Amino acid sequence: MTRLYISSPLTVGAEIALPEPAARHAVQVLRLREGEAVTLFDGRGGEYAAQVASIAKREVTATVIAHRDLERESPLDLTLAQCVSKGDRMDYTVQKAVELGVTRIVPLLSERTVVRLDAERWQKKREHWQGIIVGACEQCGRNRLPLLAPVQTLDTWLAAGDGLRLLLDPMAGGGLRRRPPPPSAVSLLVGPEGGLSDAECAAARAAGCESLALGPRVLRTETAGVAALAAIQASWGDLGACRIGPITDQAQRG
Repeated sequence: MTRLYISSPLTVGAEIALPEPAARHAVQVLRLREGEAVTLFDGRGGEYAAQVASIAKREVTATVIAHRDLERESPLDLTLAQCVSKGDRMDYTVQKAVELGVTRIVPLLSERTVVRLDAERWQKKREHWQGIIVGACEQCGRNRLPLLAPVQTLDTWLAAGDGLRLLLDPMAGGGLRRRPPPPSAVSLLVGPEGGLSDAECAAARAAGCESLALGPRVLRTETAGVAALAAIQASWGDLGACRIGPITDQAQRG
């Protein structure tokens, strides 16, 4: 089922014009036709069954038919505080973090952050990441958009955090298995390509971050955050509900 995000509030019975990016995607990529069913969501909870009403050269309209009170959010309030990495590495991290159910993403600037932009270009970068968040929610079935925080320095984030905060550190001695489930929110701090400096690691620990190691191998920044999020969700979130079942014919066919 095709899923599309609509930023304006949706109501049953309304006929709406799809935003230009969604309309273009629906026609040029998905090849939708009049009368086809689509799923719409506005980020305010649940999703809406809808039907393509008309397709014109510059406009696609859809009729909202019914609301489905369906959520796919993790029970874990999980924040990814990710030091900005270059190009599609950060894009990958943002996309996979959304798929893994994070509540919010905080892009951070640290001593070894390679990306350096002025305020205007940071705003454009943030708009780009917001588009990735929308696309990931459309793909994975989430009906609520994770919060994308403004780009900020590591010091700013350390001064404002609360709850359990984990510092991803390949030199740490402990993993998740020895930790009890967190009483409230969990934040994961991941360094940039060159890692956090010794002074930044010390500052993070002084601010209450607990060191966390994923295993004996050193992972790239775009791999480390995604792997840690998956481990956290498996230990304390909804990935712990994974099931093993019989192999279907479709799976056998690949």
